Amino acid sequence: MMRFVETLKNIWTIDELRKRILVTLLLVLVYRLGCYVVLPGISPADLDALSKFTNKSGLMQLLDMFSGGAFSQASIFALGIMPYITASIVIQLLGMVLPSFQKMMREGESGRQKLNQYTRYLTVLILILQGPAYLINLQVQVSAAGAVSAMGPWTVAYLTVILAAGSMFIMWLGERITDRGIGNGISFIILVGIIARLPQALFYEFTSRMPGSTGSQGGLVMFVVELILLFAVTVGAVLLVQGTRKVPVQYAKRIVGNRQYGGARQYIPLKVNAAGVMPIIFAQAIMFIPITLAGFGSSDNAGGFIAAFSDINGFWYNLVYFLMIVAFTYFYTAITVRPTQMAEDMKRNNGFIPGVKPGKKTAEYLDSIMSRITLPGSIFLGIVAILPAFARFFGISQNFAQFFGGTSLLILVGVVLDTLQQIESHLMMHHYDGLMKEGKIKGRTTGSAY
Repeated sequence: MMRFVETLKNIWTIDELRKRILVTLLLVLVYRLGCYVVLPGISPADLDALSKFTNKSGLMQLLDMFSGGAFSQASIFALGIMPYITASIVIQLLGMVLPSFQKMMREGESGRQKLNQYTRYLTVLILILQGPAYLINLQVQVSAAGAVSAMGPWTVAYLTVILAAGSMFIMWLGERITDRGIGNGISFIILVGIIARLPQALFYEFTSRMPGSTGSQGGLVMFVVELILLFAVTVGAVLLVQGTRKVPVQYAKRIVGNRQYGGARQYIPLKVNAAGVMPIIFAQAIMFIPITLAGFGSSDNAGGFIAAFSDINGFWYNLVYFLMIVAFTYFYTAITVRPTQMAEDMKRNNGFIPGVKPGKKTAEYLDSIMSRITLPGSIFLGIVAILPAFARFFGISQNFAQFFGGTSLLILVGVVLDTLQQIESHLMMHHYDGLMKEGKIKGRTTGSAY
């Protein structure tokens, strides 16, 4: 405990790090306040119907979690940061297919700025499409309350502008956090949105386990068991995010003048889960299609196929979901990790893997290693993705079960680890400069895990 307090003192002592943390907290506070600013013409008292609909729909509940509750509050930030994430994914995929985008990726900073500009344009286009869709859904859900039943085309137009401006403002906040704060701003905003739902979910789960409450099973002992299981699942997610296979690389010695370069052995860290959360996002996008189709019609008239794949707790839904995550993990890893390019770069820098010939043999060796470590990584990723369904099967509430796995847990773990790594790098840098003479934070370094 004393070591933790001493580390906090060290963080506060570093002027630059202190300013970055305070700026991050200030911008996060602005974001959270904006999540409670309701759209013009809508009464907050008439949003109960939208909240109930959001809790029933898997897709809507996911969007509400990523927006920090702004989706169900009809806030000016209701569309959240997800349109920007969608645009980024599309631009990234285009960069793997179109030669012109590949050229911009290789141009360095100038090419990156062009891609960021295209991402912003695509984000605006997505917002223009998603804004009216959200307003139509809002009108249907709260029409009984008379809040937006008379919404006309001009009302939809100016509310869409407000929603688009809100999402672009969130994107601007994320960029400011990246530049002047700590951590990746966009990811940090998603993290804040997820964590904002955790206290409410914990309180609801705690009260539902209290003796005398409706449907109470297991009492407080079961609640403690749930917390232990949540901790164990979080530890497993940390292992999945940090797991790497280190491939040794030897560089030839070069003598330039009186100095010797190379000759040292280094390592290529190949991640067990190189695809991150992208396979889950792709699989969710496809698996939500039957749910969307079922939502347009009556559940009584829905066919057996659509009905089976509309139940996010059903066996067939989760089985296909798991298999798609495994397949997408291999697909995304294959297009992002390129052993041939790694082998060429290694050969160009006079590097080689001991016991493996440079060139084609090195590429085949790296490809075989990636194929082997991707299999357990994809299976583990699939298990983490369907864990919320198991949690709901054992009686855990819908809101709390989302934290037992899926995209929310992996994003939470990944962003927290990345933020802690940046804080640790600031501490270690000032330690080497002599500000931390006693070396209090040596045991806390996590740089080797990355």
